[in-house]
Amino acid sequence: MKRRKLLKASIGGGATIALMGGGVVWLDIDPGKGPLTIDAALAKLRLLSNKSVASLGEWDPTQVFTHCAQSVEYSMTGFPQHKSAAFKNTLGALAFSTFSSKGRMTHGLNEPIPGAPALPSKPNINSALQRLKMSMVDFKQYQGALSAHFAYGTLSKEEYETAHVIHLYNHLQEIEGNAS
Repeated sequence: MKRRKLLKASIGGGATIALMGGGVVWLDIDPGKGPLTIDAALAKLRLLSNKSVASLGEWDPTQVFTHCAQSVEYSMTGFPQHKSAAFKNTLGALAFSTFSSKGRMTHGLNEPIPGAPALPSKPNINSALQRLKMSMVDFKQYQGALSAHFAYGTLSKEEYETAHVIHLYNHLQEIEGNAS
């Protein structure tokens, strides 16, 4: 019941939720991205394989694809750093609940995963895109225990699938591709 009151208080009147020091922001936008499945995300990534891609944001496409791959990989191997348990059980859980119920998210698109290795500074778009696609295939086939998300806490495989896809789709808003 307290969670419901917190949710209503936090988003009442169409307010924006800002979490993690301004790192995650939810806005009510319609991205029109389609199903929130690994298969749908892989289909979108296959389309990018045949295009010359560029980034409209601070990170180049190699950094974007590497960052998204890291997130998927860490869900299976463990995130290097975590927010506090209190954060994950309150604001983190609220953020995930809001994002998943809306089927979309908006967050700081140039914020690395805490404790993750630095993103590559020399573009190798094809390798980064392959890594991302492979991480998603690996996740889909993964049968082991999933690691807690650094901000959202414990997620089921279905919840993680949603998290990975909405995370990717948010980043793809800054990727532009042209037929090569």
